[in-house]
Amino acid sequence: MGQSVYLGMSGGVDSSVSALLLQQAGYDVSGVNLRLFHNEDIGEGREKTCCSLADAEDARAVAARLGIPFYVFDFSGVFRETVIADFVSEYEAGRTPNPCVVCNRAVKFGALLQRVRTLHGEYVATGHYARVERDEDTGRWLLKRGADRSKDQSYFLYMLTQEQLSHTLFPLGGLYKTQVRALAEEHGLVNARKRDSQDICFAPDGDYAAFIERTTGRPSPAGDFVDGEGRVLGRHKGFIRYTRGQHKGLGLSVEPPLYVLDKDPETGAIRLGQDGELWTRTLEAKDVNWISVSEPAGPMRVTAKTRYSQREAAAVAEPLPGGGLRLTFDEPQRAVTPGQAVVLYDGETVVGGGTIER
Repeated sequence: MGQSVYLGMSGGVDSSVSALLLQQAGYDVSGVNLRLFHNEDIGEGREKTCCSLADAEDARAVAARLGIPFYVFDFSGVFRETVIADFVSEYEAGRTPNPCVVCNRAVKFGALLQRVRTLHGEYVATGHYARVERDEDTGRWLLKRGADRSKDQSYFLYMLTQEQLSHTLFPLGGLYKTQVRALAEEHGLVNARKRDSQDICFAPDGDYAAFIERTTGRPSPAGDFVDGEGRVLGRHKGFIRYTRGQHKGLGLSVEPPLYVLDKDPETGAIRLGQDGELWTRTLEAKDVNWISVSEPAGPMRVTAKTRYSQREAAAVAEPLPGGGLRLTFDEPQRAVTPGQAVVLYDGETVVGGGTIER
């Protein structure tokens, strides 16, 4: 019997093909569907999520076809206490969080890995498009981009520790999405043509503000739009409904166009300005996790990106006391947003990353 692997199965084609590949590689595979919330957590009539009953049944059907055990782990408590709590508090503090990063850290490679280890499992596996390799020279575990750059998810995984990486498998790291779907078709998997989910699982309609208001039981207070001198330009519809760089939905007819520059949680005011004020060459990040190095002794050249969807840009990274990071880009970057992740790369390898503070 091969090494024991517990694979997170969401019901999508990626995790299903991951199960197939692990089985073919000789691992002792068990499928695990993570229950992250109950319907009452996201509101009535909002069941179209990546963790819906239909998705769980798709995952179960694939496990049955492959002949592997299938379990459901209820992590709704830890999900609520970490991912949702962070999401709400960050928005209310004027920042724009990245819940997928928090979920990976706290749930998929946190609570799940702990559970797997208590069950004497060797590995956790997921359908992420990323790779894990060991550097034989340094002995460190490395996180690398997935071969399919259009699907690469290493940005969301920068928080993985050396211990977590040593017990993690990403079977799809060397494949392209077209290959994954072809394998699913070839082996008759029920979700071979299933559409990928693009939504945050607990806010499938994309209305994050409504979700926060349901969760807290209170509306986000309206307040003033102000300019750089503090002059009132109009009223906004709720502090949490706006993020840095936003232009659409302000409800102001002015020329030149105005954009959200920053938000003041103390007064509820949102400062607006012109596009040129959104550009910066420097940022500072906190809660930094270094992967390819223990921590650089001094400044180092990297490429970095401050949002998942953007291309990385050349920069110099400098560690700060207390686990922080200062990043200086060669060229100005637009709308660097507190609360988002900044991830550093050296070619194909993730150097590390952190949460943008300012």
